[in-house]
Amino acid sequence: MHVPGTVPPSAPAPQENSAACSPAETPGHAAPTGPDSGRHARRFGLPVATALVMGNIIGGGIFLLPASVAPYGTVSLLAFGVLTVGAIALALVFGRLAERDPRTGGPYVYAREAFGDFAGFLAAWAYWITTWVSNAALAVAAVGYLDVLVPVNHHRWTACLAALVLQWLPALANFAGTRYVGAVQVVSTVLKFVPLLLVAVGGLFFFDPHNLGPFHPGGGSAVGAVSASAAILLFSYLGVESAAVSAGEVKNPRRNVGRATVIGAAGAALVYLLGTLSVFGTVAHDRLVKSAAPFSDAVNAMFGGSWGGWAVALAALVSMTGCLNGWTLLSAQTPYAAAQDGLFPAAFARRRRGVPTVGVAVTVVLASLLTVYNYASGSGKVFQVLVLVTTFTATVPYLLATAAQIFHLVAGRRERVDRRRLARDAVVAAIAAGFSLWLVAGAGYAAVYQGVLFLFAGVLVYAVMAARQRSAAGTSG
Repeated sequence: MHVPGTVPPSAPAPQENSAACSPAETPGHAAPTGPDSGRHARRFGLPVATALVMGNIIGGGIFLLPASVAPYGTVSLLAFGVLTVGAIALALVFGRLAERDPRTGGPYVYAREAFGDFAGFLAAWAYWITTWVSNAALAVAAVGYLDVLVPVNHHRWTACLAALVLQWLPALANFAGTRYVGAVQVVSTVLKFVPLLLVAVGGLFFFDPHNLGPFHPGGGSAVGAVSASAAILLFSYLGVESAAVSAGEVKNPRRNVGRATVIGAAGAALVYLLGTLSVFGTVAHDRLVKSAAPFSDAVNAMFGGSWGGWAVALAALVSMTGCLNGWTLLSAQTPYAAAQDGLFPAAFARRRRGVPTVGVAVTVVLASLLTVYNYASGSGKVFQVLVLVTTFTATVPYLLATAAQIFHLVAGRRERVDRRRLARDAVVAAIAAGFSLWLVAGAGYAAVYQGVLFLFAGVLVYAVMAARQRSAAGTSG
């Protein structure tokens, strides 16, 4: 989950993640323009920017992902490698775009600058969808760990009710104001890394190759299995764009955004790979496939008994509740900033105690409806379905940003250009574009179907907003 500091009205920041869970500062404020604006707007050096990327990528989704990819077998570990290469290609694209336009906003800014308001709106809209669908996915993941403490997962409607409660409690904290949002985040951010590091490092000492299970148990194409598991795993990589989204707050962004993004993505990939490998090697494959709390099962297998799994479940539950807390605010920030540009309804620009309350209310209602719909459908893989939807919606701003880079490379400029660098950038952009399209294919028909419905609904919203803008411009003229 990305945590922007100040977002100028001209650049709404599309938010991610799954991914991490730090408190957001006052959303939507314009960047300072006085003599000290540089000192305040660009306060992150390379180490802090790298930590921002890594912390934003590592979030709550990882706590359930080992079980989600276990049905694909150990071939899913290859997906980590492929996904990391693709994520680094995207990181390099964001770095090049930040060199060209180092404003806060990331994919929204790049798409809007290259292709106009409609492309910028699609980037912001798709990322907004990603945030509240991720809320639903995180709540479902949290229910799995809640079940370790209190049995709630034995009936789908009990589990659904628990998921709804886990979504609405952070929303109430948001309505209380940013002060309370930040207090929740401090605790949850610390607790997030405890079970991850315990399993990722400690699990290697209890590793048993017999627990790994078959390489590709489903049969069929191994390439298809890698694609499908990579599409699920992308949920945990959302946030790779964090430094680009926060470019206006990074010292020397033309240099540091790309470096921080690459280093942060590689560091997060290492934690993910070690954590998943440790879970695969400590929990028997047939049990892992059915697990609702794989990290708890791994700690129980490592130390025996249930106390370790209970402690990990509690830490994971607090961590994911913190993620929901921060994601709820972040999902309201994107429409808030877009509303200031006239690209979202004006109601989304209303704030109370530093929180865009209309955005919070709409976000939690939509996430709740989606949660109920997926539980009502009777699917036993609610988390997986929701994760795949976010995979599709997240690739929209990624593709638009990559298309913006290709646009600039093809259009060219009259200044002197290093041909070797131009060729290298073209190859990286091609890899990033192919990677994003591959992830859309790996998401599957059901996820793309739901994602397209959400995306096309945004086209209707844009039509109304564009008509209002033109009418207002004609009246003022």
